[in-house]
Amino acid sequence: MMHMTFYWGKNVTILFDSWNTDSWASYSLTLLLCFLVSVVYQSMEDRRLRLKLFAAGKKPLVVSSQNMHTALLNPGFVASSRWRKSAKFLVAVMFGINSAVGYMLMLAVMSFNGGVFIAVVLGLSVGYLVFRSDDEELSVVENPCA
Repeated sequence: MMHMTFYWGKNVTILFDSWNTDSWASYSLTLLLCFLVSVVYQSMEDRRLRLKLFAAGKKPLVVSSQNMHTALLNPGFVASSRWRKSAKFLVAVMFGINSAVGYMLMLAVMSFNGGVFIAVVLGLSVGYLVFRSDDEELSVVENPCA
């Protein structure tokens, strides 16, 4: 039977009937996998947003090192329309993959297991800290609900 409230325990079924845990070892591996997938989700989102900005022809990212600014991309570089169309298609594919991973994480949390919930939230937080915490240059208006 599916839980409808948060519970704590090692017996959990995630996403598929065949993915169920019945020991502390399998439960720990499941939590580690949920954590890692959450971190990868944030990494993929960062790459997608960077590619989206590049495809839109926005200002290139700049790295500062002791008052020296070095452009990562040649500021005079203007992508051809063919490259931009390819990049837009790639951004759309990346959005689809990222959405699928995000919904899978949501469904994993909907197992209502407290450990899974904490693993996913911690993974998203660590991934955000590592990959996206300095996204001032990447301020693309996104759907705040997604």
